Amino acid sequence: MMGHVTTAKEEPARRRGRRPAGEDTKAALLDAARAVFAESGYEGATVRAIASRAGVDPAMVNHWFGGKDGLFAKAVLHVPFDINEVVETVTAGGPDKLGENIVRTFLTRWDGAGGESFVALIRSVTTKPEALQTLRTILVNRIFTNVVRTADSDRPELRAGLGATQMIGLGMARYVAQIEPVASADIETLVATIAPNLQRYLTGALDVPA
Repeated sequence: MMGHVTTAKEEPARRRGRRPAGEDTKAALLDAARAVFAESGYEGATVRAIASRAGVDPAMVNHWFGGKDGLFAKAVLHVPFDINEVVETVTAGGPDKLGENIVRTFLTRWDGAGGESFVALIRSVTTKPEALQTLRTILVNRIFTNVVRTADSDRPELRAGLGATQMIGLGMARYVAQIEPVASADIETLVATIAPNLQRYLTGALDVPA
């Protein structure tokens, strides 16, 4: 009588060498993006080349950063937020809360990253055309235009541009020029004083020729 012979292991061996998902994948893409953008510039860098350098599927660039411009903003401009997550956050309270949610979110993220991050951003956009184009695309097209659309307001392009000027101006005053008392004011004070005007830009009557 032949004894029992085990022909297979009860549990398959785990594959080794695969990069963990989540934050490790994001970190790998950011490192790869900085290298590829430095080597090839914004126009020359491709999503496929960045993903290949990181050892991940190119689809991960869109999944984590929304595309090449979002990855450039995070890797090179060091914008301290995820574009899609910000849009979801500021629109969660409905159209009537857009102004205060935007101001609060903007200040909370930039304060948390340190004012020098905004200063570095401004330096980048004044010396690198691709950085300026990317910031414009993200702030106006990817954030404010999508925010305005959730409110179903008229003249969405004008409203998006006006909203962007409000927040860029606030960032310049607080972090770059450090105009007092704006530079040292607590966030809720600025929300209370700036949000109503931003809300009018986004959903109120603009009183301009049709």
